[in-house]
Amino acid sequence: MRLEKLKDEIRAMVKEVYPDREWVLVFGEGPAQARLMLVGEAPGEQEAMLGRPFVGKAGKLLDAFIAGTGLTRGEMYVTNTVKFRPSRISKAGRVVNRTPTQEEIAAFLPFLKKEIAQVDPACVVTLGNVPLRALLGEKETIGQAHGQLRRQEDRLYFPMYHPASMIYNPGLKAIFAQDMEKLGQLIKNIPIFNE
Repeated sequence: MRLEKLKDEIRAMVKEVYPDREWVLVFGEGPAQARLMLVGEAPGEQEAMLGRPFVGKAGKLLDAFIAGTGLTRGEMYVTNTVKFRPSRISKAGRVVNRTPTQEEIAAFLPFLKKEIAQVDPACVVTLGNVPLRALLGEKETIGQAHGQLRRQEDRLYFPMYHPASMIYNPGLKAIFAQDMEKLGQLIKNIPIFNE
């Protein structure tokens, strides 16, 4: 119920801040009290079309790696920092994804923090630079922070590359796999995951 109220708050904010745009909002999904929360950057084209997070190419890669953690996607809460698809027109005239602006991140960050507080996961996995910097205030890049457990305000955070990065740089698959393995070990060693 609290997550539904939060969705209404987000809709109201978007209508107020972006009155001239009709955004398709993509909200988080998963158990309301999930032990593990994955936070991405923003929805892409497939996510905006289907209204669900991580269902495009990056989502399929993520699903393949999740299998190694000992959990299923159905046990995790999956969301994004920004809840609409940031896009631009390419030189070829196509609508393509872009990184969210600082203003977009700032507009959604209070709602993301509420979402995390309401789900109250034991660990938040940040996928990519956007959630890493938004939630942890990190100045370093995901390349420096990935695979290193962080603690902030009595919550564990585990930064990882965004799965889409493997589409553009296949060399990151081995690193992503290693970090997923670390995440699987972490889950085995945190008491709340074993209750």
